[in-house]
Amino acid sequence: MTLLALQGVTKSYRNGEVVTPVLHGIDLAVAQGEYVALMGPSGSGKSTLMNLLGLLDQADGGHYALAGSDVTQLSAAQRSEVRNRTIGFVFQSFNLLKRKNVAENVALPLLYAGATRAAARSRAQELLAQLGLGELARRLPSQLSGGQQQRVAIARALANHPLLLLADEPTGNLDTQTTQEVLALLDGLNREQGLTIVVVTHENDVAAHARRLVRLKDGHVVYDGASAGEGPA
Repeated sequence: MTLLALQGVTKSYRNGEVVTPVLHGIDLAVAQGEYVALMGPSGSGKSTLMNLLGLLDQADGGHYALAGSDVTQLSAAQRSEVRNRTIGFVFQSFNLLKRKNVAENVALPLLYAGATRAAARSRAQELLAQLGLGELARRLPSQLSGGQQQRVAIARALANHPLLLLADEPTGNLDTQTTQEVLALLDGLNREQGLTIVVVTHENDVAAHARRLVRLKDGHVVYDGASAGEGPA
């Protein structure tokens, strides 16, 4: 099953009368259960593409189908609803709310989706236990290590049982050992749970955990094929 499909997608940014094209007719299809690394130099368009895939931004032209539905012309409110229901996000800077404890951070997407506080709390505790963070539920993000914060962010991304996990430089702020722990977690989510993952990275060793590599340059896909590592054995 094709989970996401882009056809002829273009995107430009405008600053007054200056128009800067970023993406030039991107064609991309990702099947359910794939693990894809998205790479490219600064200015290649990979972050813009990630924002479009995550419905954080809207294409200027072309078509984007997500889970079989055309999401190209959705309003901001509609994109937000689909995003919360379908996509989990993991960012380099974790993006945890500093004044909320770990469990509250994980529960937030559920509350936004209309879950009761009891249901959200139960799901948060379940995820934290699965990721080995159950004893840290009442701690604030500032009381955690970088690796623990990223695992909390992953738990939050999984809260609504997303079809797609988008990870933007998820190991960029982590040391080598912690990087390997987070990558092992992502490997397991893909291999054991069949979660579709698209990760943006500039690190070859991170991309090697994916089974497919898509490389961008100047807003064009210049390579789409097996990654160097072809995923874990």
